[in-house]
Amino acid sequence: MYPTNKIDAEIEFREDPIFEKPIAFRPAKSATLIRLKSWEYWPFSLVYIPVFVYWLWLSLKARSFFFFSASNPSIESGGMRGESKIDILDLIDEAYKPVTVFIKRTCNDSAVKTRFFNADLNFPVIAKPDAGERGWGVEKIGTMDALLAYHQKSPVDYLIQEHVNFPLEFGVFYYRMPNQLYGTVSSIVQKEFLSVTGNGRDNLGELILANDRAILQWDLLKTKYAQSLNEVVANGRKLTLVSVGNHCLGTKFLNANHLITPELTAVFDQISKGIGGFYYGRYDLRCLSLLDFNQGKNIKIMELNGAGAEPAHIYDPTFSIWEGWKVLLHHWKVLYEISAHNHRKGIRYMSVSEARAIWKRIKADKQKNR
Repeated sequence: MYPTNKIDAEIEFREDPIFEKPIAFRPAKSATLIRLKSWEYWPFSLVYIPVFVYWLWLSLKARSFFFFSASNPSIESGGMRGESKIDILDLIDEAYKPVTVFIKRTCNDSAVKTRFFNADLNFPVIAKPDAGERGWGVEKIGTMDALLAYHQKSPVDYLIQEHVNFPLEFGVFYYRMPNQLYGTVSSIVQKEFLSVTGNGRDNLGELILANDRAILQWDLLKTKYAQSLNEVVANGRKLTLVSVGNHCLGTKFLNANHLITPELTAVFDQISKGIGGFYYGRYDLRCLSLLDFNQGKNIKIMELNGAGAEPAHIYDPTFSIWEGWKVLLHHWKVLYEISAHNHRKGIRYMSVSEARAIWKRIKADKQKNR
């Protein structure tokens, strides 16, 4: 979730040979200072200290450190770690899914091409690891050569997914007690892609380094836009720098809970009841308009995340960390209650050996990526 590149924007700005001329504008901010001032960039391990303590208490009550695994019986580990994206997507009604193809890492180039064309996919597409997280390995790909290059460098199985060019992207958190007919939409986050707007004077490089969120992505952006950093951007022209809606790639998360209505909740009740063994998680989706969103029309679900999902509206820049902790702890309470209910009905908690096997698999995948 959090960017890891440590940039001093002022030094990069003055010394980077990409720029043809020195750039003079207000002093560049330190990336470290930007992170310190905004808790949305703080390390996961720091933000989650209260949640970790609460998890220990809930684990004592459940007599299992892995009680969350019973929350979504149809998803491995309940969706906490290591679950397969394609296995979860296969549970969702076809009407709500983009075209998605699963590719084994061991496939040859010919098999990749065959699967691509048999699915009637067209470029651009989105490629992403089948068991990845935090935006790792997600790329927008525009040509077959680029896709085959992605295939050659991918250390793990991955998905090719149609690029859904709908203008709105949301994360919708939904939960429902297994013994209840109706659930709750508890969080909606609207995703605002990283972008800059021209003023007719500054070039692209200057605009990037005048934007706090873009400064944190400087290592990525200076390579991606190396050929156009010196171009002056026309007044009022908005350029989307990254079109993947992930926080670690600069996307701004906005609190959109005002969009929660009984009609919208009914839409996600209908979608969720069609997924056997799913009770808790977040839908990441795109849609054409707010009206369609509220009516459940023209919705494409890119991913469904289970027990490990967050109510991501808490990362709105105006949200305090105290408010964020309150929301997180409430959702862990709900996660415990759903899991305990399923356990009483015969759904067993994940064992230590099963958890260890998942951890070893995740660790092996990370080592392959080095």
